[in-house]
Amino acid sequence: MPVYKSLTDNELFVLIQDGDKCAFEEIYERFNGLLYIYACKMVPDREDARDIVQEIFVYLWSNPDIKIKSQLSAYLYTAVRYKIFDWLDKNKSRTNYLQSLESFADRGDYVTDNYIREREFASLIEKEVSLLPPKMRLIFEMSRQQHLSQKEIAEILHLSDKTVKKQMSNALKVLRLKLTSFLLLAVILMLR
Repeated sequence: MPVYKSLTDNELFVLIQDGDKCAFEEIYERFNGLLYIYACKMVPDREDARDIVQEIFVYLWSNPDIKIKSQLSAYLYTAVRYKIFDWLDKNKSRTNYLQSLESFADRGDYVTDNYIREREFASLIEKEVSLLPPKMRLIFEMSRQQHLSQKEIAEILHLSDKTVKKQMSNALKVLRLKLTSFLLLAVILMLR
């Protein structure tokens, strides 16, 4: 399944909509742990948090007609958040929710730190993208900022689909290499 690892989230999502089980498994691998950690921050029971995340993946797989207006990651996090709200209503856990909210308020500095780290990471990504070779950077920005498909980029730039795909793959490899250490540090700090 190494070919799937090189695809973007949105490319994998298109394959999932066509019923590609391997693409779904790759998305599951990428997001299951992160969504679980996210759910655990708001749901006190670990099994309930796991169930919420699983429901999102079941829905993603069984509804190929889902329309996503932004990035798949944003869609998944939003879906988990709404599922948590449903869970809170069904379980009448308002007391636990209030306690969780108080705890969250007590950790205000932690939230501020996360926001600062998030902004620093966004800035670092922008810097690394600006250092890509010009053609690679242009293709990457057209894909990520203008949300153009590889085919659309190829038509606009008069390149082959294969060239665009290769340039995107190379850009992602470069960025992954440069940003991995920063991400590991951020995750370690988040889990403290």
